[in-house]
Amino acid sequence: MLDFKIDEAKCTQCGICSKECPTLIINGKKGIPEIKEGKEKNCIKCQHCLAVCPTGALSIFGKKPEDSVAVKKDVLSSNDLGSLIKTRRSIRKFKQDEVSKDQIQALLETAAYAPTGHNKNQVLLSVCDTKADLAKVKSLVYDAIKKVKEADQLSPAMAMYGNFQNLWETKGIDVLFRDAPHLIIASAQKKNPNGTADCVISLSYFELMANAMGIGTLWNGFLKAVFEHVEPQLKEQLGIPKDHAIGYMMVFGMPATKYARSIQSEGLHINKITL
Repeated sequence: MLDFKIDEAKCTQCGICSKECPTLIINGKKGIPEIKEGKEKNCIKCQHCLAVCPTGALSIFGKKPEDSVAVKKDVLSSNDLGSLIKTRRSIRKFKQDEVSKDQIQALLETAAYAPTGHNKNQVLLSVCDTKADLAKVKSLVYDAIKKVKEADQLSPAMAMYGNFQNLWETKGIDVLFRDAPHLIIASAQKKNPNGTADCVISLSYFELMANAMGIGTLWNGFLKAVFEHVEPQLKEQLGIPKDHAIGYMMVFGMPATKYARSIQSEGLHINKITL
């Protein structure tokens, strides 16, 4: 059930919701908008009708317009957003201060607004929100690498992970987690064809918000490879469902280094389509 409702006292019968609906299931030509007969199944759950109504007269799925974030004319200037993106750096040196749980919750709630294929919003975010929890994960990971290494089961391509484990055990040098206080893993069901993209987009939203809050992040391909190619059972030990695939992961915390300026990108590659 869509639970599509119109507050007739607020509705101006402007028809905008009908025009905006991607699947054209809203009939707005007969006064008060309504769902066309037999068309509920075509709804893609985008909530555009809720978002576009200028008077807040429309609700759907039990979601009230007054609970939405209002759009402001100057949410963020293009210059400010461009500066945020251009000055973002991958952080590999972190302070040991924990990020507050309120800040982490704000980051997660922002990531929940990331677009997903078919509007399914099926990304699972697994988080270590304390240093103590991450320390336990770190022990699991390095112990797993050691076990595989001692069984002589590390493939040549994964041999460097044996070196990482040795550095940790003998010198306390943490290559995999970079001594960060927090970890986030984005996963989605393996059967979801958009799962990997959904996870990466979700973490991108997380990262931009983190950088706006002065929190540093590091996309962690090294650690992802451990979960995928060294010891896949680690995933389930962290409570990630067996039918999920990890899209990506990152460590985060307060950066120990302050950067004075952006780098100068040389990575612009353009194909101008002229048919």
